[in-house]
Amino acid sequence: MASELTYEGLRKAFAKQALFEDKTWRMSPEAFALTPRQVQQIEQVGQACLEFYRATELLYTRSHEGKSILRNADVKVPWVADYLDRGKPDQLVSHARSKAVRRSHPMIIRPDLLATDEGFALTEVDSVPGGIGLTAFLNQLYSGEPGLAGRDGRMVDLFYDSLASLRPDKELPLIGIVVSDEANTYRPEMEWLAEQLQQKGRRVYCLHPDDLFPLGDVLCADIDGDPEELDIIYRFWELFDLENIPMAQTVFEFLENGSKMVVTPPMRHFQEEKLNLALFHHPRLVDFWRENLSKQSLKLLKKIIPRGWIMDPVDLPPNAVLDAPMVGGQPIHKWEQLSDASQKERNLIMKLSGFHENAWGARSVLYGSDASREEWTDGITEALEGAQENLYLLQEYRKPGLLEHPVFRDDGSLSQMKGRLRLCPYYFVTGDKSELGGVLATFCPADKKIIHGMRDAALVPVKAVERDKGA
Repeated sequence: MASELTYEGLRKAFAKQALFEDKTWRMSPEAFALTPRQVQQIEQVGQACLEFYRATELLYTRSHEGKSILRNADVKVPWVADYLDRGKPDQLVSHARSKAVRRSHPMIIRPDLLATDEGFALTEVDSVPGGIGLTAFLNQLYSGEPGLAGRDGRMVDLFYDSLASLRPDKELPLIGIVVSDEANTYRPEMEWLAEQLQQKGRRVYCLHPDDLFPLGDVLCADIDGDPEELDIIYRFWELFDLENIPMAQTVFEFLENGSKMVVTPPMRHFQEEKLNLALFHHPRLVDFWRENLSKQSLKLLKKIIPRGWIMDPVDLPPNAVLDAPMVGGQPIHKWEQLSDASQKERNLIMKLSGFHENAWGARSVLYGSDASREEWTDGITEALEGAQENLYLLQEYRKPGLLEHPVFRDDGSLSQMKGRLRLCPYYFVTGDKSELGGVLATFCPADKKIIHGMRDAALVPVKAVERDKGA
């Protein structure tokens, strides 16, 4: 479709098909170019993330069961489950531990990768990701460009194949993409995704939580005027929003009482906490990750996950120090000492770990080097005061490199915009394999410190080319 990638062609394409509610972004005539080596590494990240999810489940399970996390040594870490369970409703914790969902993990994985001058930096892994429909739509829109990352533009099919694999007993499972009011921004893209699959003869429908109702011992939805049993629910609601999901209690009961229905991503809170990235670097868990990740995945994750710390205010004995950033070149024994960090030492990002309405996007993010000392101190105070309910994650900040890409101005003219790049690859899991379906590139103006889907950013897919883009 390269001939349509004019300003007017793109404007008409997006006007014809709404993808996000009340969201706008800048347009570009080109997919973002990466080297084949970079795209290959992005493909490897998906398998590493899948292994990480599975290892995280093992760590959490052994922690709350009081078992050793190592095969040949007695190492118990009850504090891991305490961190991950903190502030969660008892019913959610109980469900996450139940046999009904044992060994289940998200089937669609989306990490956030910042393109720095030293390589990619993985700052988050999202198991309830927005942008699936948008990225698939962009893949189709830019399909005339050679080398588009992903599997031949088959992202819509990969979405279906991944979910349908959860019910191998069903030749044509009924799949409900259930979008909550809280996530309503993403409803248009999910409706588009469902419509695309219906055109392929698949039984996939975008539903509201109010559309679900029990009928005997099954959960149903009204499909074309008739109640039909749902085989698979793609959960597009956040776990902190459970009280606004009328059928949540019923879904818990059905799953725990042996229903064949599958909910994905599973309602397992510990899989949705950012602090897992800090646990990856925790000095007492080094041997666990070495035992439970392949050598390739361990090496890759060590390279791309910035070092992180969990801001848990605890009293230490006089001769102990925190596993935390240095202040004045010295270790600290309480988190409040971070207030005295120099601007250089504050090259850190502070953000809520999860299970809170402010824990997604950039709502809770505080960049230390860009904050005044007063703002930095207030952020530390807020994080520590709320730690008994919602823990904060502190991460080293890896600054995205400065790149250029053609972007349309509002008047339709073209400019070479200088900016910084975030990549969101979408991986679809089938069995033990994670497959790349597409990559959403968010290209923000150079003066923006934190990259997210702002109106000034350009959103495009990614393609592989031979020349080096410096990421």
